[in-house]
Amino acid sequence: MQRFKQLFPLHRCNIIGMIHVGALPGTPKYERNFDKIIETAVHEAKIYENHSCDAILIENMHDVPYVQDQNLGPEITAAMTRITSEVKRALKTPTKVGIQILACGNRQALAVAKATGAHFVRAEGFVFSHVADEGFTDANAGKLLRYRKNIDAENVLVFTDIKKKHSSHSITQDVSLGETAHAAEFFLSDGVILTGTATGDAAKPADLEELYGKIKIPVLIGSGVTADNLEDYFDKAQGLIVGSYFKENGNWQNGLEESRVREFMQKVNKLRAKTNSK
Repeated sequence: MQRFKQLFPLHRCNIIGMIHVGALPGTPKYERNFDKIIETAVHEAKIYENHSCDAILIENMHDVPYVQDQNLGPEITAAMTRITSEVKRALKTPTKVGIQILACGNRQALAVAKATGAHFVRAEGFVFSHVADEGFTDANAGKLLRYRKNIDAENVLVFTDIKKKHSSHSITQDVSLGETAHAAEFFLSDGVILTGTATGDAAKPADLEELYGKIKIPVLIGSGVTADNLEDYFDKAQGLIVGSYFKENGNWQNGLEESRVREFMQKVNKLRAKTNSK
């Protein structure tokens, strides 16, 4: 928890806005528009900054269909490095920046973070293997944290999904959420992420309740957060990763809608003021 608080010292429930960058070079949906992808990412980052989001998470969500770590081409790492560099250069406040590279491009994300001075990564498959829509994902905590050590990136925090969305966990159905979280903690995760079953689906408040006070590392919510359910998580989660809700019509594939960010952060600030007055 100490590493998390050093990164996010101001707030108990930190808001992390998603930037879903356009399909990158080499992927099926790429439209030969790399400069436009960068321009859009910078524009969205400035919106998040203007409305005082605590952090930004940059992700290659449009690179469908995804391939896993060993099949990710160097062009993806290079493109994400360029985009992240341009985003960080455009920010005028100390907004924190994170990286996620799909699918399970955890080492690549760490490399981007190291090269650009980003602050954290979101990692898949950290503990316990599972089957996702892009294939089998093996547990990788040991390899990942050794890689972080080898590239001198120990200042980059690794937040790890557990019982992740878009995945089948039948092979670990006898392992509870709590046991999975404890395993992630034991394997030196810097924070665990709870999700619903798919992008935009809300995580169960009961899952957050199950972990609250049971582990010593932060718990973040990684899908389905809206202005309507914000209070379900606000008091007990250390961070909320918000993507779909901030987009036009609440669809992750659409552009960022500034009014949604503004209204959401206004509600967040009211809750913070209320909490601080107690």
